[in-house]
Amino acid sequence: MSKLWDKGSALDKLIEEFTVGDDPILDQSLVAADCVASLAHAGMLKQINILTTDEYEGLRKELSTIIQLNRDRSFPIRREDEDCHTAIENHLVQNVGEAGKKIHTGRSRNDQIIAALRLYTRSFLLQFQSDCLDLVQILVAFADQHKDVPMPGRTHLQIAMPSSVGLWAGAYAEELLDDLTLIETAYRLNNSCPLGSAASYGVPLPLDREMVAESLGFDRVQNNVLYVNNSRGKFEAIVLDAVEQVMLTFSKLAQDLILFSLPEFGYFHLPAELFAGSSIMPQKKNPCMLELLRAKAATLSSYSARIKSIIRGLPSGYNRDFQETKAPFLRGLNLGLISVRVMSLVIEKLEVDPKRLREGFTAEIYATDLALDMVARGASFRDAYRKVGGDLEALEKRDPDQAILTRTYTGTTGNLRLELARGIMKEQRERLSSRKEEIDRKIEALTGFTVSLCG
Repeated sequence: MSKLWDKGSALDKLIEEFTVGDDPILDQSLVAADCVASLAHAGMLKQINILTTDEYEGLRKELSTIIQLNRDRSFPIRREDEDCHTAIENHLVQNVGEAGKKIHTGRSRNDQIIAALRLYTRSFLLQFQSDCLDLVQILVAFADQHKDVPMPGRTHLQIAMPSSVGLWAGAYAEELLDDLTLIETAYRLNNSCPLGSAASYGVPLPLDREMVAESLGFDRVQNNVLYVNNSRGKFEAIVLDAVEQVMLTFSKLAQDLILFSLPEFGYFHLPAELFAGSSIMPQKKNPCMLELLRAKAATLSSYSARIKSIIRGLPSGYNRDFQETKAPFLRGLNLGLISVRVMSLVIEKLEVDPKRLREGFTAEIYATDLALDMVARGASFRDAYRKVGGDLEALEKRDPDQAILTRTYTGTTGNLRLELARGIMKEQRERLSSRKEEIDRKIEALTGFTVSLCG
């Protein structure tokens, strides 16, 4: 057993501990992705006569075995291995002999790790988009169900104008759909094949990069071999920046839910199983999951900032600094995925209290409506504004249900146009389904079975 770079000299144990870091733990997530990329690379090596058919078949069988062992948590990565790439190659050498020593031909750990991260990230992005669309669907259904329930609109947290639960929920649904356009951009950038770039400068062998990209289901080859390494960390930061926008939406939504479920408001209610208690106050029902969603938006932002801080100012080509981008990146992806699932559960369980919502419609909420009534009868808005503002005590309550129905132009309480969001959802679902089917088909052609690349 040896390190991929081993030339016969032993590495100082302190240096080994320092340089290896958490890779043996982090790389357990990347084993399947690395094996799939290695299968595609091996197939190409067979095509250019570096591997024989028998050698390729032996590697294919053993790489598939590693995927299954990893799925069963039976493929250890030791500290002496440094990472999953070394552990996999050592396993191959031990089990298939010379072919295991040949598989690294034409590649470096540089493009090898980038390929594994790209495959893992692609799988994550497909799942994350799907989960976000599930949440959008829940929000749209919630908005539709409660579209005619009045809700006090607020600015600066003060009473502002008549609104509705439908408008409130629909706003978050549309915001998430816009966030997903950034996720789509991140997907397109990530879905490019780095293999063949080696250590940034290619190799003097007739590698078929297009064949490898096609077999892995990538949209394209990332052309310039130096840019491949230069993009490491940058692509990861772009992905996390896109996920962060979703988390920012969750943070605002969580704050709204914390506020509007306070007993003093009582607009919304959540079941007891979503709350934690206090160790000293028996009456407490604490919305910890919402407070953590609010905070974890900042945590995810810090992961992206850390990656950008690491790569800022690095010279072109590979630098070992890139290793430090792996932990914040993988943790950020995991955080994004669990967060969208928690928020979906919260909205699914959310209950509306129409009585308390209507009680929130004090007379002052109709001030602007009264001014506009005067405008409709011929007054200038500024004169009407001053007249109403100068005699607020004269304001009278109106019917909140009628107030939200009088707003009928595009996007208002009386015309939410939820069908627009449903149309976008349908289009995105179809695109996701088509992508996933094509990618699954290609990965299965390599391995012989269905493989999950991001857990």
